[in-house]
Amino acid sequence: MTIEERLMNIEAMISILVGRQTKEFYDIEEFAKLVGKSCLTCRQWCRLGRVQAEKKLSGRGAYARWVVPHAELLRYQREGLLPERRLA
Repeated sequence: MTIEERLMNIEAMISILVGRQTKEFYDIEEFAKLVGKSCLTCRQWCRLGRVQAEKKLSGRGAYARWVVPHAELLRYQREGLLPERRLA
């Protein structure tokens, strides 16, 4: 393989990597893996409002699933958990 061919292969791989976009939302399993915590812990954070997440229909009937926006993942990585909400 010539140097030119190798360079063309490298350029092709770089264009593929650059073309990839970040996910808009992460399901709770993906989020847990990215932050190094268990799914149960991350679900509890969502329920308590420690992580800003949304409920989306999962395709499994009436049961919705937690999803975390990409912006919230970045915020969590920078700042950590949100303060615990106090119920009145």
